[in-house]
Amino acid sequence: MIVGVPREIKDHEYRVALTPYEARALVATGQTVLVEMGAGEGSGFPDSAYAAAGAKVVPSAAEVFGQAEMVVKVKEPQPSEYELLCPGTILFTYLHLAPNPSLTTALLNHKVTAIAYETVQLPNGALPLLIPMSQVAGRMATQVGAHYLERASGGSGKLLGGIPGVAPCEVVILGGGVVGINAAFIACGMGARVTVISRTLAELRIVADSLRENVATLASNPQNIAESVKKADLLIGAALVPGARAPRLVTRHMVQTMQPGSVIVDVSIDQGGCIETSRPTTHSDPVYVAEGVVHYCVPNIPGLVPRTSTLALASATMPYVMELARYGFERAIAQDEPLAKGVNTHAGHVTHSAVAEALSLEYVPLREIVQPIGGPA
Repeated sequence: MIVGVPREIKDHEYRVALTPYEARALVATGQTVLVEMGAGEGSGFPDSAYAAAGAKVVPSAAEVFGQAEMVVKVKEPQPSEYELLCPGTILFTYLHLAPNPSLTTALLNHKVTAIAYETVQLPNGALPLLIPMSQVAGRMATQVGAHYLERASGGSGKLLGGIPGVAPCEVVILGGGVVGINAAFIACGMGARVTVISRTLAELRIVADSLRENVATLASNPQNIAESVKKADLLIGAALVPGARAPRLVTRHMVQTMQPGSVIVDVSIDQGGCIETSRPTTHSDPVYVAEGVVHYCVPNIPGLVPRTSTLALASATMPYVMELARYGFERAIAQDEPLAKGVNTHAGHVTHSAVAEALSLEYVPLREIVQPIGGPA
């Protein structure tokens, strides 16, 4: 199979889908790897390293998209890339289609087989390709929030952990999954008082057992959320429903009750955001003030630390990339149900129910389009 790796063009996105190590492993199994010139530089991987690994470095994204049978990316195609999409191509990347009808339409019109990292799901419900970036995003969310609490950054001028004689900040985290527990881990380590709110008691037990100091847990309901938001110096949105739009947990009125100069970091923004006053921002222009509160709503937070993020992401995705490359799409999804759950569009149809529901589109089960075939020889 020809596997293509284009350079990411989302604002200040420096990650790359495959490192030279993964490229070498693919080439060793007989695959052809095309890497766009400069794709790995932002993560510290020069073109020469890919060439030494046996990959072919090509000058343009058009060449990658035009030749590759499978395109492996980090972030969703940007509007300028839509016309590069080719019918029948496998696109393996983060997609977050629920709040993005224009991209969904492009994938359907070009009959792209789009597999979303964030909806590959194990039998126990775990999201193995979302976990590494959720870990990074959760930890970065607290760091970013602490920065924007500084007066020079527009915040209230509070030190997250306080000092002896001065109370620490109140950090409220909506969601007790991977993002939430990692955000809480850093916030507790910095000495803040932390409240984690989740609708899942199992998540709250894990938070309570893992982070015994400085952390309180609350069941998610409108009253608990409203009371917690009101006292929050830093509010982190970390709610997730796989493939679907993020649940709207915080209303504009709740935001109005926060103290001026408080900070919101909505990590859920890539799925539409869980706070009514949230809207997507970029690394070039990351914050805005609404209702007196500083909002940081960058969808690709892990892009701030591309070396760490690339190494973690490529390690997680590589087994699936290798499976698709060696066996092809039909055989790979026949033998790997978690991978099949990652398929969001195929042959002009939406094949993920949550995406279809979010966008009011027809849902066609993948098994109605692709007939199962035998496992690997």
